[in-house]
Amino acid sequence: MSHYIQCYQSPIGVLCIEADGQAVTSIHISDIVEDVPCFVTEETIRQLKEYFAGKRTKFDIPLHPKGTEFQRNVWHVLKAIPYGETRCYQDVATAVGNPRACRAVGMANNKNPIMIIVPCHRVIGKNGTLGGYAGGLDVKIKLLQLEKECQKRQKNDRTASE
Repeated sequence: MSHYIQCYQSPIGVLCIEADGQAVTSIHISDIVEDVPCFVTEETIRQLKEYFAGKRTKFDIPLHPKGTEFQRNVWHVLKAIPYGETRCYQDVATAVGNPRACRAVGMANNKNPIMIIVPCHRVIGKNGTLGGYAGGLDVKIKLLQLEKECQKRQKNDRTASE
């Protein structure tokens, strides 16, 4: 199987997109910049740029994250959390059919190989605390703020045009 990687200097740091030629397998922050691009990595960067510019709220890129069945179920639920909104770990645990699996959901979030597109940054503690984030809490805060600000701007634009 082929392995492609392409890095992009984003507002939160260098994002490395890895793909198998058909789908994205990983997006992570890295210090190492490598470029062996393919169509999938180039399209992912295009969509990420739109996301950071506030012009994209959903991604339509094929994904192939590697993980256990439980992890993949959690990641599937995460993809359904709307842009600009958050859910608590218990909400996600309930959605995967095991309301007591909050810690397991946290661990699945931690193992999420495709940050941003599988939006684990949208999962917070029941009491509103941010919890953890593999990319660092500062990155989680930036992503949540970006989405809230873009959502607010879009709402203001709609109100102004009415």
